[in-house]
Amino acid sequence: MTPDNIVFRAATWLIPLVIAIVFHEVAHGWVADAFGDSTARREGRLSLNPIRHVDPVGTIVLPLVLAVSGAPVFGWARPVPVVAARMRNPRLHMMLVALAGPGMNLLLALIGSLALAGLIAAAPPPGLFWVFIGLNLFNFVAINVFLAVFNLLPIPPFDGGHVVESLLPRPLAAHYAKLGRYGFVMLVALLFVLPKLFPGADIVDRLVRPPVALIAGALLPALH
Repeated sequence: MTPDNIVFRAATWLIPLVIAIVFHEVAHGWVADAFGDSTARREGRLSLNPIRHVDPVGTIVLPLVLAVSGAPVFGWARPVPVVAARMRNPRLHMMLVALAGPGMNLLLALIGSLALAGLIAAAPPPGLFWVFIGLNLFNFVAINVFLAVFNLLPIPPFDGGHVVESLLPRPLAAHYAKLGRYGFVMLVALLFVLPKLFPGADIVDRLVRPPVALIAGALLPALH
């Protein structure tokens, strides 16, 4: 097997992605539990066992297709259940719960960059194993930064949408929250349909890539 092998290449994306999205979802549950909503804990969703969080399409199929095609790799897990009404200060705490996922991804990106810097400094002997580890760490940083920024887009049901909902006056927030039911359709339209129809309206290129490049560049100075 070589680094150009399709299985090798897919694994270096899928492994870090699964770790990133599992920790992202569990972070939501941890913070919700701290603020009084024990729903995720009672349903066993605070576990780091990927099987409890895997969405067949969002965690496996879509990321594999994107990795093989050379497109930006992202995905999602089954959302951790959160009931805002059970928290002590529903609007404020729901916003903090929403921010916990991207915050966890940024923390993981920092840890991954430190691990990659340590690997480079250690200068391990040439070999496929160390290439595999290095690519996993590099992709781990890239994926976590991308997920953090991407999830902060102010669109329901993304985390950024929950933040906006928490900041809006209650009547407007109620109407805004209703957009969440069309979340998957909006995602497909924004990511795939709109860029095909109007190349200048690619939100990933225009809104996500610049901050991702800035943050990832700051975290990976050894690779400049």
